[in-house]
Amino acid sequence: MSNKQKLELNWIGKDKRPRLEPRILIEDKALSYRAVSAVQPELLEGRDATAPHPFNDNLLIQGDNLLALKALEAQYAGRVKCIFIDPPYNTGSAFTHYDDGVEHSMWLTLMRDRLELIRSLLAEDGSLWITIDDNEAHYLKVLCDEIFGRQNFIASNVWQKRYSRENREAIGDAHDYVLVFAKNADRFKAIRNRIPMNEEQAKVYKNPNNHPRGRWRPIPMTAQGYRPNQMYEIVAPGGAVHRPPEGRCWSTIESEFLKLREAGRIYFGKDGNSQPNIIRFLDEVEGMVPWTWWPHDEVGHTDEAKKEVHALFGKADAFLTPKPERLIHRILHISTNPGDLVLDSFAGSGTTGAVAHKMGRRWIMVELGEHCHTHIVPRLKKVIDGEDQGGISKIVNWQGGGGFRYFRLAPSLLKKDQWDNWIINPEYNAEMLAEAMCKHMGFTYAPSQAHFWMHGHSTETDFIYVTTGSLSHDQLRVISDEVGTGRTLLICCKAFMADADAFPNLTLKKIPRAILGKCEWDHDDYSFSVNVLPDEEDNDEAPLLDDEE
Repeated sequence: MSNKQKLELNWIGKDKRPRLEPRILIEDKALSYRAVSAVQPELLEGRDATAPHPFNDNLLIQGDNLLALKALEAQYAGRVKCIFIDPPYNTGSAFTHYDDGVEHSMWLTLMRDRLELIRSLLAEDGSLWITIDDNEAHYLKVLCDEIFGRQNFIASNVWQKRYSRENREAIGDAHDYVLVFAKNADRFKAIRNRIPMNEEQAKVYKNPNNHPRGRWRPIPMTAQGYRPNQMYEIVAPGGAVHRPPEGRCWSTIESEFLKLREAGRIYFGKDGNSQPNIIRFLDEVEGMVPWTWWPHDEVGHTDEAKKEVHALFGKADAFLTPKPERLIHRILHISTNPGDLVLDSFAGSGTTGAVAHKMGRRWIMVELGEHCHTHIVPRLKKVIDGEDQGGISKIVNWQGGGGFRYFRLAPSLLKKDQWDNWIINPEYNAEMLAEAMCKHMGFTYAPSQAHFWMHGHSTETDFIYVTTGSLSHDQLRVISDEVGTGRTLLICCKAFMADADAFPNLTLKKIPRAILGKCEWDHDDYSFSVNVLPDEEDNDEAPLLDDEE
C-alpha cells in the first residue's frame, strides 16, 4: 500500500446513507422537572456571572437517537465539550431494553451515521468517549480513524470491569475499552485535566530530611541529550563532584540550579554526596496525567454499577449492563469543567446525565425506549431533590438542585394523504410549522412579538415568514412595504397569486414543494433493529480493509 493510499474500512451497505429530516423538539412539560430550592452555590463558583445558568439547557430527549442528533445539529454544532456513548456492543445477546444482536455490517453503518453527526456537534477542544468490547472495538477504531482522522485518536483505555475470574470461557473477559477521539487532538490536550492523586499514589512522597514544607519526592536532575549550557560541574555538600552521565545533560541551566539549591530544593542523598535530585513537594502536584489502565478500584466495576441501579429501580426491573458512576466521573473530570456541555445519545439508565448533573456540567441525553420516562426521569428527580446519595454523591458532596426539560421528537413534517400525495402533517400547528420550516430553510426560529411576518432570521436583515395561507398580490405588497428596502424576507406559504419577481425584497416558496426533495419523509425509526443493508443475495461477506482486497 502506498503512503498516499488511505486505509479505510469497507463493508456491505457502506454507501447507503440516510437523508435525515431535521425534526423539531416538543417539550412535555409534565415530565420536565426543576428543583424547588436553588442550585448549590459551589457549582457556580468561578463562572462568568453573565453566562447561562448551568442547568438551563439540560435536555432529556425521547426518540430515535439518529434523528435526535440531527435535530440538535442546527443549535448545538460545535458546542458540546464531551460526548460519551455506550452503544450496543453487537454481541448477539438479547437485552431487556434494546436489541443488541445486530448484524456486523449493519452495526458499522448505524455507528457511522451517528459518529458523523457526533463529530459535527463537538467543540474544537471537545472529545468523544465510547465504551466497547473486543467484539467490535478494533473495527470501531478504524471507523473513527476515517471520521475523526487518525491524528485525532487519543487513547484506547482499558477499563477493568470485573474483579472476579470466570471459568466458562477459554480466556476470561475482564475488561472493556474506553475509546477516545478528539475533534482536534492538540486543542483537547491543552484543556485536558489531570486526575487527583489518592493516598496510595502519594505514598512515594516522604520527608526524610524533615523539611518544614512537608512531604516531597526526589526528581532526577538529568535530561536526555547534549546541551552545552547544561553540562556544568556540580560539587555536592560532602565534596563529591558530579557531571551529567554519558548521553545526558542536567535538566536546567546552572543559574537555575543555583537558585534551586539556595531555596533548599536540591537533595544530595542522606550522605550529602549522591547525584543531585530536585525536590518536588506534594502540595505543588496538580494531579496525575491520565493513563490507559483504569482498574476497578479507581473507576468501579459492573457489580458496583448494578448495585447503584438496584438502589434506584429495584432488582426486578434493572438494566443488565449499566456503567458505574465513578467511570463516568473519571471521563467527565478529564474532559470537562463545571458548566461545560455533555451529551449521551445512548442514555440507557441515565447514568451520564446523573453524574454530569452532580458535577455541575450541563447535559443532553437521548433515549428511544419507554424507560426514558419510566426510569431516567425518576432517577434524575432523585438527583435533583438530593435523594440520590449513591454513586459519586458523597465524593462531590451532592445535595441536590437544578432541573431538566423533557422533549419528544416531533412527527415528520410531511405525510402522504389517502391519494399518496405529500401534505403537511395535520399534527403540526402554526408554531410547529414555522419552527420546522426555519430548520429546513437554514433560519433561526425566533418569532417576533412586533411583526407577524418575522418567524426567524438568518442574518440581522434576512427573515422568514411561514403560513399555510394563500397570499394575494395585495397582501404581498403590504408585507413588502413593511419589510422595506433594508431587509429581505423569505415567505413559505401554501400558494401565492402574484408575480414572484414583483417584490425585490421578497422570495416566495410554496410548501410542501419547497422541501420535498430535502430528505426522507415520514421515516421515524433508524434504530439498531432496522435492516439498513441493501437487498443482495450475497450479503455474508466479511468487512475488510481496502488494502486486503
